[in-house]
Amino acid sequence: MRLPVTAFGNGALELPVPRATAAVARGVLRAGTEEIADHRQHPATIRAFAKHHPRPPTVAEDARMRPFRFLATVNDNRRFDGLTSLARKAEAVGCAAFVLPDHLTAYAPIPPLAMVAAATERLRVGTFVLNIGLRHPAVLAQDLATLDALSGGRLEIGLGAGWNKPEHDAIGIPFEPVGVRIKRLTEGIAILKGCFAEGPFSFSGEHYTVTDHVGAPAPAQRPHPPFFLGGGGKRLLTLAAREAQIVGLAPRLVQGDRPGLEARSMTAAATEEKIGWIREAAGDRFGDLELNTYSSGGPTVVTGDPRAAARRRADHLREQTGVELTVEEILDSPHMFIGSVKDLTRKFVELRERFGISSFLIDDLDALAPVVEELAGR
Repeated sequence: MRLPVTAFGNGALELPVPRATAAVARGVLRAGTEEIADHRQHPATIRAFAKHHPRPPTVAEDARMRPFRFLATVNDNRRFDGLTSLARKAEAVGCAAFVLPDHLTAYAPIPPLAMVAAATERLRVGTFVLNIGLRHPAVLAQDLATLDALSGGRLEIGLGAGWNKPEHDAIGIPFEPVGVRIKRLTEGIAILKGCFAEGPFSFSGEHYTVTDHVGAPAPAQRPHPPFFLGGGGKRLLTLAAREAQIVGLAPRLVQGDRPGLEARSMTAAATEEKIGWIREAAGDRFGDLELNTYSSGGPTVVTGDPRAAARRRADHLREQTGVELTVEEILDSPHMFIGSVKDLTRKFVELRERFGISSFLIDDLDALAPVVEELAGR
């Protein structure tokens, strides 16, 4: 069921009504796989049925519906000649933040983020994401607190356990098993938060030791800037649900000589499972989390023929991974943005209604500016 958004001040776009609301409007009660669809049934009958056949809450009912936030980024972080103009455009169209990746083959993210902050007024800045395994977290805390202070409290800290084995191999830093990397990330988060707090801080773990350290400077945001953590597996998403303010949904990775994505983990069905892990780990704080996704399954394609573009994407994924996804799975995926401006606007609205995803990293600001202008903050 859909309602015109004119009632909410969003022009002519139609918003999907949350499932529970639509069910009441149609006189339909869903209880697991059972359904009463006779709109003539007396409300008392429906209430009695509901009492004995409760259905699980949808994401939209279980979590507070958050306003849309869009994060802009660069397509190529090996050149920054148009960085400030891109950041100003992102701010003008309504993006909430500008983020940069962290790889050894390109510019480091923190210095240019300071430049972005200086060139804008409200735009937040962030990392997407820093590899904790390449830096001691106490040293990283100093860099991040400095950036937060210089930006006037606009920093968002994106952190990861590291996934790019060739980068580690190139500089002689061991690429440890995923469980070890996640443990290192867990300790790193504790150290960052400790360094951002007041007074001397000590920590003794398997990977790091800090003794009576007084972090300086203090970040502008207290107790600390928001943390952005995510991943595609249960362990990382569990950690993110417990420690972060922003949780990023990503496909699972397949390691090898050339790391790749697990195609099946990009589907809507896989996302349902990931949301379940996050909800279970977050407990009472689930409703306070911002859920993010991005077009990790390939670049954004704005087109009037989305099915043809989806077939090409499916062919490419099959060649890369050996996995066959249908056109429908491609178009429904939270990790592939393919369609017209109207299609993508509707898709983002539906992803928020279905999964509670309200935060989107966009890789093509020019193409998606109309979508951002339509939805940002609503």
